[in-house]
This record gives sequence, C-alpha cells and structure tokens, in this order.
Amino acid sequence: MGYGSNDSRENAQQTDIGAAVRNGREILFQAFNWESHKHDWWRNLETKVPDIGRSGFTSAWLPPSTQSFAPEGYLPQDIYSLNSKYGSENLLKSLLHKMKQHKVRAMADIVINHRVGTTRGHGGKYNRYDGISLSWDERAVTSCTGGLGNRSTGDNFHGVPNIDHSQLFVRKDITGWLQWLRNNVGFQDFRFDFARGYSAKYVKEYIEGAKPIFSVGEYWDSCNYNGHGLDYNQDSHRQRIVNWINGTGQLSTAFDFTTKGILQEAVKGQLWRLRDPQGKPPGVVGWWPSRSVTFLDNHDTGSTQAHWPFPSNHVMEGYAYILTHPGIPTVFYDHFYDWGDSIHDQIVKLIDIRKRQDIHSRSSITILEAQPNLYSAMIGEKVCMKIGDGSWSPAGREWTLATCGHRYAVWNK
Repeated sequence: MGYGSNDSRENAQQTDIGAAVRNGREILFQAFNWESHKHDWWRNLETKVPDIGRSGFTSAWLPPSTQSFAPEGYLPQDIYSLNSKYGSENLLKSLLHKMKQHKVRAMADIVINHRVGTTRGHGGKYNRYDGISLSWDERAVTSCTGGLGNRSTGDNFHGVPNIDHSQLFVRKDITGWLQWLRNNVGFQDFRFDFARGYSAKYVKEYIEGAKPIFSVGEYWDSCNYNGHGLDYNQDSHRQRIVNWINGTGQLSTAFDFTTKGILQEAVKGQLWRLRDPQGKPPGVVGWWPSRSVTFLDNHDTGSTQAHWPFPSNHVMEGYAYILTHPGIPTVFYDHFYDWGDSIHDQIVKLIDIRKRQDIHSRSSITILEAQPNLYSAMIGEKVCMKIGDGSWSPAGREWTLATCGHRYAVWNK
C-alpha cells in the first residue's frame, strides 16, 4: 500500500482502529513546545499547516486543548471547555478544519491521569468537581491522592488528585468525552499523557470506545545507568514499554524512550551502542517496530524544560537514524521551525527519501557497522545510511548518494 491518499482507505481507517498501525507509514509531527501557550498558538499553527502537509507528516500532535489550571494544559479541570491558553474553541476548530483540508490528522493530547478539583471535599482537599462538566465527587479520586476511590492502578502524579479509572462511572464519562473529541471536535488520533499512572487495560477500553485512527502512549521511566553512565543493555527498560503496549491489547503504540536514551549517548562517539547483542536496534524499535514511535526530543526532554535533551550539535545524525529506520518517526517542532531553514530542509529531504523508497515501520534492517565513530545500516533492499565521523559507503555501483550532511549520509538504489 503506497502513500497515495485514496478516499476508500481513509473511510476504512475511520472505522478500523488497527488500520494505521498495520499500514505502518505514519510520520508524526509534535506541533508545540513548552512555551507555545504564550504565542497565540492555534493561529500560529494554522499558518504552518500547508507546510506540515507538504513535508509529508500524516499526523500532528497538538498540546492539550481543554481548560487547565496551568497554562501548558497538563493540569486539566473543565475538560469539556475548549478555551485554553493556546486559543479559543473557534480558533481550534478553524485549525482542525485547515488540517483536514491538507490531509494531516489532528492528534489530541489526552491528560486523564489526574484532574484539578474545584471545591474542597474529604480531608479538606480539592478533590471534588462541583460547578463544571463531569462534576465528580471524591470517589473519582484515588485514595493515595486524597480521594475516596480505590488505590491507583499505576504510579502517582504528585500534587494533584489522580483519577480512579477503576470506577465504572469515571470510565463511562471519560469514554464519552473521548468520543466527543473524536466525533464532534474533529481529533482523529490520541496521545496518552503519563501512561504509567493507570493500568494499560483502561487505555485499551478507551481506544475501543472512541476508535481513534492512531494512538501513542507516553510510558516514560528512567533508563538503566551505572557509575560510568548509561548501561549498554537496556532490555529491562524496553521490556516495560513492550508490556504496556501489550496491556493495551496492542491497540496503542508507545514512544520509544529506550531508543532516545541510547541514541543520544551513541552520537557522542559511542555508536557501538546502536547494535544489541542480537545484532538488532537496541530500543523498542528492535523488538516491536510497528508499535515503536521514535523521537529525539519533546516538550519535556527538550524545549525550555530540557529535562533530558538530545545533544544539539548531533540532531541531524539523530534524524538520519530515525527517519531511515523502522518504527514510526516523530519530528519535534523546535527542530523543524526554530533551528533554521537548513535543518528544516534536511529533515524534509529525509522524509522524502523515506516515502519514495517506501520505508515503513516494519522495514527490514541489517546493521553493517557499529563502531565508536561509525554506524551504518541497510534498510529494506534499497536504502543505506551512515552516521558518525568514520568514512563509509556501500559497495557496488548501483548505490547513489541521496542526501548527506554533517556526519550523516544516505544512499539509495
């Protein structure tokens, strides 16, 4: 199946929640950073939609669009209000309409691990939701975060009431809200925030109920480190992400934090890390590429928060890796629009090669070299790439250089 957008396939995708994952040709764009709420965001993004579509992105992840206690959107309160610091409901609807015209799906940021209360209840805590839509009482809040619900089925997000997804009335309300985002507002894809906070089986239920075209979860915990830095073996880390995907009934993909952690050390002269003992890529992408969403940075790891940033002078090597490799690659707003035209155009070129050579999430990969200063691989039958200072090129006259830049090169047949 090629990239051609035919209506029959689009209509099939509307009802078949597994179609996009099976097709494996998604290229995602994270369309915001930590500061976006200060910049009339829905209006700003609308001007960029033609370029986002032209560049080849299939889905753009938008920041949380509902009313929130914090301007960035990650402390939701009245979740049926679409007036946020990113802009009004009307501006959001206008943006979503424009995205539809340019065949870029809109991905909603689903923040349902926690919710800021409006009034004090049990124990004097703000654990009731009087006066707003979905006016839950303390039973909707986990006992570990000051409510009268059950214990959490995951990790706690501290400082705010965590939602008790084990309550049937809560799940019914959340499913109804997700169906509203999907069918009325016009979002087609979901990104599940802080997916460690509640059981993956609930994500499965929500996907089955609301039927997004594509879903991805943020299951982020720490990689394995030792006294000297990052462990070579990150199997236990990628196994936890794989377990979460399995818990969703394999309906959701997950961000490949394992690959991010390894790749950002590897590009600093440790490219041997990019081949695991079985000769495969060392992240989730090496084990379950059709469910692995690769990325270099996001609004938490990069941007102005910079909790775990990719080394800035190696970003193009990072994109040369994820945009030629199996998995589902994601490009970050800052790199694409704030780091200058050259980086933007180099990324577009890599996307173009990916599409023209029909690299997809399940493409085969043969790792040819993994030395401290050289990594090279063949993806499918028709693409070769290298990153690092070491010199390398594929043997044989049939290979032509498709693109190259500082410390990276890509060839195709």
